[in-house]
Amino acid sequence: MNDVDDPQFWENIYLEDDAGWDLNGVTPIFETLSKSLTKGNVCFLGSGRGYDAVQFAKMNFDVTAVDFAPSAIKAVNVLAKKSDLSIQTIQDDIFSLTPKYANTFDLIIEQTCFCAIHPSRRKDYEKLAKSLLKPSGKLIGLWFPLDKKTDEGGPPWGTTINEVKSIFNSGWSIEKEEFPAQSIAPRKGREKLIIFKKC
Repeated sequence: MNDVDDPQFWENIYLEDDAGWDLNGVTPIFETLSKSLTKGNVCFLGSGRGYDAVQFAKMNFDVTAVDFAPSAIKAVNVLAKKSDLSIQTIQDDIFSLTPKYANTFDLIIEQTCFCAIHPSRRKDYEKLAKSLLKPSGKLIGLWFPLDKKTDEGGPPWGTTINEVKSIFNSGWSIEKEEFPAQSIAPRKGREKLIIFKKC
């Protein structure tokens, strides 16, 4: 089994330029949301190279980008510097963020982090998100891939809308749910935007 709990596993993917989730630019739906959401502290879990983090920083959010891979965090820092933006970067396991960052963020942005951790840790992810968010904070997720069974292995490990809702079923309400019209062609119908609000 791939050791997804080892930062070197992810670092090797970046070094081999094999990051299939990397859009090489801003995620269209997140670009739209960055212009309409109330400003605040936003955390990108599994930020990758940071295109979305930089977009939110451009829109005057206070941004924290977290990734396991040193190359990913280095890329975020380079992008931020190029744009003359301030982004806090953390190169570490997302599960190490608590208790230090408990009740810190107004928003968490989720894209291809949930599917990158082993399915046995998904409830841990839910607890992490709940801990990191302030009261009434929001978890804005593009839940993916919906067309793959969990037992097919990963990463990415597949999920379903029912599974996501069953994991985030206590202490959360759903604020918005849609298949974004702006999904890139290869992901249309394979990812769903669900915004959970911490109750």
